[in-house]
Amino acid sequence: MRRRYDHIDLRAPRLADVTPFYEALLPALGFTRRAEIEGWLQFEAGDGDITEFFGVTESPGHVANENRIAFWAESPEKVDALAKVASEAGARNMEGPMPYEPGYYAAFFEDPCGNRLEVCHRNPV
Repeated sequence: MRRRYDHIDLRAPRLADVTPFYEALLPALGFTRRAEIEGWLQFEAGDGDITEFFGVTESPGHVANENRIAFWAESPEKVDALAKVASEAGARNMEGPMPYEPGYYAAFFEDPCGNRLEVCHRNPV
């Protein structure tokens, strides 16, 4: 499959505050290969030498904003499962999972420092 993005670098005021959350969520989303990089919590997806990755680093002045990162799920049932992982990992302001419009099923939530995330599944209508 063709790559859709290379990487996401997310910021958190304190890396220690979000590490347990992302250590639970990212593997459930398919980011299964942890990369050891000083100052970063980083997981990669896929089996190739070049792969998409999701990294979080500390930025003491970071303030969460209205941007949102949405992750694809293969089915509504997978959205449910991932929402449960997020909730159990400490997600804040959980909304859903539920159908939001025809063919669109999602859960919205925030990481422990307020970064906005989503897990969704779309069906053609």
